[in-house]
Amino acid sequence: MPFPSSDLAQFAVPDLLKLYAEVVEQLRLRGVTRTSNNPAADYAEYLCENGLSFARADNSTKGFDAIDGANKRYQIKARRLTKHNGSRQLGAMRGLDAKPFDYLAAVLFDGSFRVLRACQLPIAQVRSEATFVAHTNSWKFMLADSAWSLPGAVDITQNLVAEERKLVGKS
Repeated sequence: MPFPSSDLAQFAVPDLLKLYAEVVEQLRLRGVTRTSNNPAADYAEYLCENGLSFARADNSTKGFDAIDGANKRYQIKARRLTKHNGSRQLGAMRGLDAKPFDYLAAVLFDGSFRVLRACQLPIAQVRSEATFVAHTNSWKFMLADSAWSLPGAVDITQNLVAEERKLVGKS
């Protein structure tokens, strides 16, 4: 039996995300959906905006999602790892040769949307590690554990986990 949406107002954001993960899993098991992603991207942007003091760019901004206090541009990507899909391939990135951003902020979530790891990488490192895919005219980047050891990499996990913890108890 469906429950009124007003009942959801009492839940904190992390609890709503966990419920969403369970709902998506049921939809996948029933064959209604084929994937288990989203809202990972939006949540990662939220955590970076608040945990790293970024200003989010307008949705229509091409090539980057946020700007820091020094006017550095950030592309924010996330991947939710599930028991059905542990791929760490981030969403397609276009125009890397034109340097549309200065840094990549990348987040790995577990199946319940909890931050596992996050890092910030200079575009030069992203470009050197990414692979061009001609049929999509985009670059793919695998967020392997080795990314945290690349030159210029900054581990931002604790910043995002701290921001995530602030959401507990908030509705």
